[in-house]
Amino acid sequence: QVQLVESGGGLVQPGGSLRLSCAASGFTFSRRAMTWYRQAPGKERELVAAITSVGGSTNYADSVKGRFTISGDNAKNTMYLQMNSLKPEDTAVYYCKVAVGGANYWGKGTLVTVSS
Repeated sequence: QVQLVESGGGLVQPGGSLRLSCAASGFTFSRRAMTWYRQAPGKERELVAAITSVGGSTNYADSVKGRFTISGDNAKNTMYLQMNSLKPEDTAVYYCKVAVGGANYWGKGTLVTVSS
């Protein structure tokens, strides 16, 4: 059974940093492309960052390029999103997603609030 559990969200001041984690189970983590999405209040869910596999190529939304870094740890079956220089517009619920066997699986999300 595929499970994704996000953690690491919280309240941070503008300019601060957070690292989100996505603990994965139920599939071969090292071989899967995984993505981070976010959904701000009143807005549609948007892709933030993607990785083809741990150590593989990455892709970022223009709004987070140079500030966010996606990575993974095969030994821990965990994906990360390092977020630096956070802005109020980064406030959102952040979700991780993986496609396995033709189906998309999502975590329940972790809330990031950037505010002074």
